[in-house]
Amino acid sequence: MSAEAIREQRTALGIELGSTRIKACLVDADDPATVLAIGSHAWENKYENGLWTYSLDEVWAGLQAAYADLVADVQRRYDVVPESFGAIGVSAMMHGYLAFDESGELLAPFRTWRNTNTGAAAAELTEAFGVNIPLRWSIAHLHQVVLDGEAHVPDIRFVTTLAGYVHWRLTGEKVLGVGDASGMFPIDSETVDYDAGLLSTYDTLAAGRLPVAHVADLLPRVLAAGRPAGTLTEDGAALLDPSGTLRAGIRFCAPEGDAGTGMVATGAVAPRTGNVSAGTSIFAMVVLEGPLAQVHHELDLVTTPSGDPVAMVHCNNGASELAAWAGMFARFAAAAGAPLSDDAVYETLFREALDGDADGGGLLAYNHLAGEPIAGLTEGRPLFVRTPDSRLTLANAMRAQLYGVFGTLALGMRVLDEEGVRLDRMFAHGGMFRTAGVAQRFLAGALGAPVSVGDTASEGGAWGISVLAAYDRAVSGEAAGAAASGISLAAYLDEHVFAGAEIATVDPDPADAAGFAAYLDRYRAGLAVEAAAVSAL
Repeated sequence: MSAEAIREQRTALGIELGSTRIKACLVDADDPATVLAIGSHAWENKYENGLWTYSLDEVWAGLQAAYADLVADVQRRYDVVPESFGAIGVSAMMHGYLAFDESGELLAPFRTWRNTNTGAAAAELTEAFGVNIPLRWSIAHLHQVVLDGEAHVPDIRFVTTLAGYVHWRLTGEKVLGVGDASGMFPIDSETVDYDAGLLSTYDTLAAGRLPVAHVADLLPRVLAAGRPAGTLTEDGAALLDPSGTLRAGIRFCAPEGDAGTGMVATGAVAPRTGNVSAGTSIFAMVVLEGPLAQVHHELDLVTTPSGDPVAMVHCNNGASELAAWAGMFARFAAAAGAPLSDDAVYETLFREALDGDADGGGLLAYNHLAGEPIAGLTEGRPLFVRTPDSRLTLANAMRAQLYGVFGTLALGMRVLDEEGVRLDRMFAHGGMFRTAGVAQRFLAGALGAPVSVGDTASEGGAWGISVLAAYDRAVSGEAAGAAASGISLAAYLDEHVFAGAEIATVDPDPADAAGFAAYLDRYRAGLAVEAAAVSAL
């Protein structure tokens, strides 16, 4: 049946450009919970001239490699070489700055979400808008280049995100899913478009300093999930598959950000649901029932892929420092003549953490490789800190490292608690949740709420964007189940994707919750050490 679905193009392909991996995921479009094949390519950002970036050549080389890896996986599993798909979707890291001139040429190196050079712009916009504008948002990057008078500003004709750029090159359409767009400029959930009043405010603020009278003319058109977003062009097909096998004409769903695909991958798009996505960065998304009482610098107001309001706690630093420690122990095992696979290293270290003291034994682990606005840090300095009376054991060290991944996130989530925001369910996804019951248990203790992990958790956003592509195909009436046409995204996920999913839920252990609370108190106090390290080192 799977080979038949591939031959008949009853499939949906999702591609996500993450911070360290570009991943492709192929699903049965009539049963999106069924993953047919995957492909991936590893890449890394570069720190050049004081900014985090990826070259556009690396974008396309990586996309081609991930796609070729997926095609090879399809051929191995089903003895089929796919020539077309039922639908395609592209997702990527949100925010950042990609600016192009009239002819489509890049005007400045891609500035990713990880950059924190936009403090002056973010502060001015937050005050002018009355809405928190984080450092990484695209409008903050745009306004910063305006404030700095960068030479390319007069030539700007289009500004987009990484997902929007890839989608544009593949389809010719300058559009963006509303979830990704909500990390460029504030969204009005009633109109599912950029906030008209704030667009006008910005036009007044930047008058005479932009090459256009209306900033909206520089931004991609906003689309909610299920809205037509273009088709693969001949040039786009050649870009994605230089072998020439892939055919043009495939429908695309709206390009989305990794936050939106994380919500889809965990089925958390309805009010009072939320999710945590852990990778190079870590963030929590909580779908709101109503507006927040105050503006908080710890919280972004973004949207689901359907346009519903979401409070986002975004931390620039996630599991990368944990991975570095795991890599060190992997090397020790190899040097000792007992090499272990990466999965076995993580399994061993995570299981060891379960034997640690509930508060991590007095140890502190800061995972800040980059600046962390919620923690008040403009630059990163990873630190492992203990006092003379701390209990230094492997179990405590690993528990502290796992707690450290959730530290800054917990600071932001405490603000939501103070706002009275309530959650019925919180889902988690990302590679660190593959070791069953460890990171999930500690996250439940950190949040003081039940945490669920599904059997698709490790596929993450690439699966999420493939589901959005399948949803787009369903609401178009092309899916086998015609009854799906017109269905809301939340209902589609509940009825067609997660109805038979295996979900494991862990309630917070009281000892873990108390231990993490003690850890977080020390963590908050120790941020002064982090700030001193940034100044001194």
